[in-house]
Amino acid sequence: MIQLSENGYYGSFGGAYIPEMLYPNVKELQENYLSMIYADDFQREFYYLLKDYVGRPTPLYLAENLSAKHNVTIYLKREDLCHTGAHKINNTIGQILLAKKLNKKRIIAETGAGQHGVATATVCARMGLECIIYMGAVDIKRQAPNVARMKMLGATVISATSGSQTLKDATNEAIRDWINNPVDTHYIIGSVVGPHPYPDLVARFQSVISEEMKNQLLEATGRENPDLIIACVGGGSNAAGAYYHYLNDLDVRLIAVEAAGEGVYSGKSAATSILGTEGIIHGSRTLLMQTTDGQIVEPHSISAGLDYPGIGPLHAHLITTGRAEAVSVTDENALKAAFELSRIEGIIPALETAHAIHALEDISFKSSDVIVINLSGRGDKDLNTYMEYLDKY
Repeated sequence: MIQLSENGYYGSFGGAYIPEMLYPNVKELQENYLSMIYADDFQREFYYLLKDYVGRPTPLYLAENLSAKHNVTIYLKREDLCHTGAHKINNTIGQILLAKKLNKKRIIAETGAGQHGVATATVCARMGLECIIYMGAVDIKRQAPNVARMKMLGATVISATSGSQTLKDATNEAIRDWINNPVDTHYIIGSVVGPHPYPDLVARFQSVISEEMKNQLLEATGRENPDLIIACVGGGSNAAGAYYHYLNDLDVRLIAVEAAGEGVYSGKSAATSILGTEGIIHGSRTLLMQTTDGQIVEPHSISAGLDYPGIGPLHAHLITTGRAEAVSVTDENALKAAFELSRIEGIIPALETAHAIHALEDISFKSSDVIVINLSGRGDKDLNTYMEYLDKY
């Protein structure tokens, strides 16, 4: 049974390892988040916005050409069709409503691929709240379209110039901001990472993905459960949402796809489940890539959203207990998968999602299986990268 403990642990992973200055904020969330988000008025507004603003439910699309290639039935859960182009807005809608209930006037967030930044800027514009987005300097360059979208939506984008200048460093800067502005500020964490209750909070908001999948599969196939669910995992919010209502259905295989970068053991990788050991990062105990003396090993992925040295504590628990199977996919194979899906299904995926698509080449399954791949985001944001490889693929 996959269950969160009272102190916010999945097995030995999770908890809240926070500076004293943040204790009141985190404690306030821990004590109130469940009663607040399941209140009738909250649920009404949350689902109203998901339907009429985000565009849910997203389709469960039978990918006939991809299915024929692999001789298996493959459905794509089309989170790329959400307003803003990814699953991230499911969580930001929920957290902005929570911030309003907590009387917070200022919103901060971190972003890697930029989709969470755009989703946060979007809901702040909708609710009239100040928005500050921290983003690594490297990611600002490689995700320029999303940076422009955030600025157009009225957000202030602040460059993180320390370390590898990617998602880890943006998160560090956002946490520093929160420490300095604890009273009026809510930190909308974008993935199932951070101190308790964030991993659980984000998973609950993203669980709408698997909630819809159950109904859609029942209509399409006569049964609620697929045989496999495949999702990419950096921090892992899209995967947590896709897995959520299946966590304790042991007949459903959960496949977590990480970024192998230039090769798992190349020194330029983000395959945390293979390379990581237990430690603390950004407020929770989880698996992370670190040296023997506890220094973070810089990750690498062509995909900004997977370029993170850890994984969420739920995923660490699922993988170490064997409930989920970890697969790692290189930059090159993710690019191949992106171009293939574009050309046989007419869908350009985000680079993050492309890793999940390629996992079909690396796992075993029966031709009678039903597979759902969570298509977590669309590829518009990655066109600058894809354009570099048009002649190669």
